[in-house]
Amino acid sequence: MLGTILNTTTIIVGGTFGAIVRSGIGDKYKQSLFNALGLCCLVLGVNASLPNMAKSEYPVMFILSLAIGGVIGTKLDLAGRIDRLNAKLNARSGKENNSLNGLVTGILLYCIGTFSIVGPVLSCLSPTGGWAFGEAANTYLYTNATLDLVTSAVLAASYGWIMLLAAPVLFCWQGMFYAIAYFFGEAMPEPMRCELSIVGGVLILSSGLAILGIKDCKTVNLLPSLLVPVVFYLIKGLF
Repeated sequence: MLGTILNTTTIIVGGTFGAIVRSGIGDKYKQSLFNALGLCCLVLGVNASLPNMAKSEYPVMFILSLAIGGVIGTKLDLAGRIDRLNAKLNARSGKENNSLNGLVTGILLYCIGTFSIVGPVLSCLSPTGGWAFGEAANTYLYTNATLDLVTSAVLAASYGWIMLLAAPVLFCWQGMFYAIAYFFGEAMPEPMRCELSIVGGVLILSSGLAILGIKDCKTVNLLPSLLVPVVFYLIKGLF
């Protein structure tokens, strides 16, 4: 659990630094940060998806997940709700800032991937329960913390203080996998982790396209896609 606490802390530290220096960054430099962030999302999304597609038990699972999740998200108008809330925040602040979509992008970057999913499980299953500093079982989480320190600073410099809200989300996300491993051992099947990484990678890629202004795929509407592999493998486990 120490790795998760450290990972959460680095997001707070990096996000605080980025939000503080944000006011002193000129518009052209902010645009440069957005471009860099968008490109990073493209690379990280592809990196999360492609390696796991070769290991997938059901190669069409991610297609069905995105299709079903997209329909559900569109029916619930998740993207529309976020846009309307963004408009209210912009009206109050008097500034144009797509901060809530930035928060969604940050949460996806922090939470999706092998490090953030497998890391808490390995940490829990270690002899000390993941509380020993420098323990090999925490390597994934320490690596993730280092990456998130830089990412959180860039995101907060682009979107502001709202990015700190991603820290408790990450803690709960990794804490959930830690609890699953604690109570059920390796109850989460590897194929489920694989499918989550594929779908999550596509969502990160989608966020990158929107940040770069190439194509707004309404990533928020696709978020329910992450539930489809979970539900599928839970049902499969009953039979």
